[in-house]
Amino acid sequence: MNKKKALLTSALAGMMMFSTVPTTFAHDMLDDSLAEKGDDALDTLNAIPVLQGSKNLSNLKEVAAVQLKQYDGVQNNTADVYAHKGYAYVGTHTANGGEGGVRVFDLQDPSNPVEVAKFADDIPGTWQEKVIVKSVNTPEFKGDLAVVSVQQLNRNNPESQGGFLLYDVTNPESPEKLGFWEVDKRVPGTHELYLTVKKGKPFVLAANPYADYYTHGEEKDFALVDVSDPANPETIYEFDPRTLPEVSDDFNGYHWESPEGKTRPVFNHSTMTDQNGDTALLSFWDLGTIILDISDPYNVKFEGRTDYAPDVQGSAHSAALAKGGNILIETREVYNPTKAGYEESYGYTRIFDIKDKQNPKLLSTFKTELVDNVEDGVTFANTVHDPKVHGNTLYLSHYAGGIRAVDITDPSNPVEIGKYVPEQAYIWGTFVDRNYILGSDMNNGLKVLQKNNGQ
Repeated sequence: MNKKKALLTSALAGMMMFSTVPTTFAHDMLDDSLAEKGDDALDTLNAIPVLQGSKNLSNLKEVAAVQLKQYDGVQNNTADVYAHKGYAYVGTHTANGGEGGVRVFDLQDPSNPVEVAKFADDIPGTWQEKVIVKSVNTPEFKGDLAVVSVQQLNRNNPESQGGFLLYDVTNPESPEKLGFWEVDKRVPGTHELYLTVKKGKPFVLAANPYADYYTHGEEKDFALVDVSDPANPETIYEFDPRTLPEVSDDFNGYHWESPEGKTRPVFNHSTMTDQNGDTALLSFWDLGTIILDISDPYNVKFEGRTDYAPDVQGSAHSAALAKGGNILIETREVYNPTKAGYEESYGYTRIFDIKDKQNPKLLSTFKTELVDNVEDGVTFANTVHDPKVHGNTLYLSHYAGGIRAVDITDPSNPVEIGKYVPEQAYIWGTFVDRNYILGSDMNNGLKVLQKNNGQ
């Protein structure tokens, strides 16, 4: 064993010894066989940058790389990235104590992003992973509304609280706090979320992993929240897995006795909707991607879900839609490729036809060259993370695998057409903005790539 591997092994052992009560999450933090994201970087980060593409990405190039500002000497690291009206909004992860808030970058000149604001950092002992911004017009609020996920670093910290924050970012350089939706103190917080506008009213879809488990069913992992009045968000619906025939009434909120006889982990990791806000997708780990009809937000209906072969880990992490909402992209964050009883593989992407939402049909899978490299054991760097779709191109953030662009013109035959793997890459999220592809690099800040055209 080389020196770096020895140091890594020691760090992993120490984490497993002292983390019997999870304090942060971004994956399955009730699985004590793994380390926190970023802890495996010593052995997996690439030293040679790669930038290549074909078709509409043949002239892909990096035009900017900007590290987050330090405040009081603290260097925070990035989480997800979103863009709205010429500004990039970058969430922050847990490095150096979290509390990094959301960073706002002016993208007027995409080759020179300028950090112009920081917000949502006022709740002690928390981190702010996800931010979504939409234009809203209700009797109570008119302008650009930002919703930000808030998660506790340590649930035992009496000063911290999880949930999501709401901000007025009509002037992105001077955000104003509007409200805070709180989860039960026993729950780490809202991990991922989405903001949709339906019939003029804004709704937040909040994924609150382990809420069901930690509150013994008093709160659920998914909540639909009316934020028409951002100062007074109102929960109008929660999804209960026990309403499904394959989930027993005595389900404890996490350990699911699946039909094939295995005990599988279940929690809501992520949420999103289609463009019209009619269909909600809930990434429910080994219960698959749950499909809900929310066309009437006050009368939500279950439509269907994806499932897995007995030898395939679920780990439904995030989702995206393509082809007018008829194609579902499901990314699976499998970080332990040698889990007993399952195939040896890191997480890869699955593509479904969901024209019949009650019966999702698996069309294909997409794997990078990383997913079958299992020799190093438990690591995050080789698994896929988040998907975004722009036209017929699927963009995947892939940690040390950088950003991958995949042609899904034929969803049954996905083809990689672009690869961006910067030196020391650890890409958490990606977002397409105009003719640019944004990437949030956990180690190195905001990356901006330019395509050769607007396709």
